[in-house]
Amino acid sequence: MFIVMALLAVLYLAFIAVLAYAGASFVTLVVVAAVLLAVQYFASDRIALWTVGAREVSPQEAPQLHAMVDRLCQIADIPKPRVAIAPARMPNAFATGRSPKHAVVAVTQGLLERLEPPEIEAVLAHELSHIRNRDVAVMTFASFFAMVAQLLMRWLFWGGMYGGFGNDRDRRGGGGAIALVYLASVLVWVISFFLIRALSRYREYAADRGAAIITGAPSQLMSALLKISGVVDRIPERDLREVQGMNAFFIIPAAKGQVIAELFSTHPSLEKRLERLQRLSREMEGL
Repeated sequence: MFIVMALLAVLYLAFIAVLAYAGASFVTLVVVAAVLLAVQYFASDRIALWTVGAREVSPQEAPQLHAMVDRLCQIADIPKPRVAIAPARMPNAFATGRSPKHAVVAVTQGLLERLEPPEIEAVLAHELSHIRNRDVAVMTFASFFAMVAQLLMRWLFWGGMYGGFGNDRDRRGGGGAIALVYLASVLVWVISFFLIRALSRYREYAADRGAAIITGAPSQLMSALLKISGVVDRIPERDLREVQGMNAFFIIPAAKGQVIAELFSTHPSLEKRLERLQRLSREMEGL
C-alpha cells in the first residue's frame, strides 16, 4: 500500500508539473473535483444505502445482528456504526462512511439467510476493519487528482471538438500546450486507474486480515467468501448489473468468475484471498 501511494504521489506531482509548464490554469477543475469528492466523502453512507435500497434497522428490529456488531466493535475498539439491511437476495455486505464516528455497515437479506452466524460475524468483522482503517477517506484522497485529470481530459476533448479554445490564432499558438496537457491528463487517468485499483485490492487484503484477527477464526471468513462467491456465480447477469456500481464496496464483487481481470478489479481474486487467509490461519495456530 505504501509503494502504491508513493507511486500515486509521484504521478500526481508530475501531472502538476506538466500543467504548470504548459501554463494551464486548472483552478476551476480543481474546485469542481473537490466539490464532487466532498459530496462523495461526506455523503458516501447515504448514497450507498440509497443505491442498494438499504434501510437502517434498530436493535429491536434486528437484535441478533446488532448484538454481533456490538461485540465486534468492542473487540475492534471502534464506535458502533449504524446498521442497515438491504432487501437484495444476493448475499453481500458493505461498510462506508468518512470516519468511524460517521459510518454504516449494511448486509443483504440474502446474506442473513444463507450464512451461519459465525460466518456473518466474519463478514461483519471484515467490513468493520474497513471502517477502522478509514478506507473511504484513503480511497477518496487517492482518487482526487485522478478525477481532476478525467475532468480536464473531457473538457479539452469536447472544447477542442466544438472550437471552445478561442480564435484560430490562439489555437495555433497554444496548440502545443493544449496537446501536452491533454496527453498528460490521459496518461495520469490511465495510470492512476490501475494504481487506485491495486490500492483497493491491498485494502481488501488488510480488511480480511483484520477480520481474521478480530474473530480469531480465519476459517469462518474463508467459508463465507466461498458461499458468497458460489451464489454470485449463479445469479443472472441482469441482476448483477443492477448492483455493479457498488462493487468497490461489496465484500465480493457482483461479477461472475473471471469476467473482470484482476488487474481491472477493485478486489483480489478469491483464490488469492483464501490463500492468504489459510496462511494467516496457520500462523495464528502456531502462536
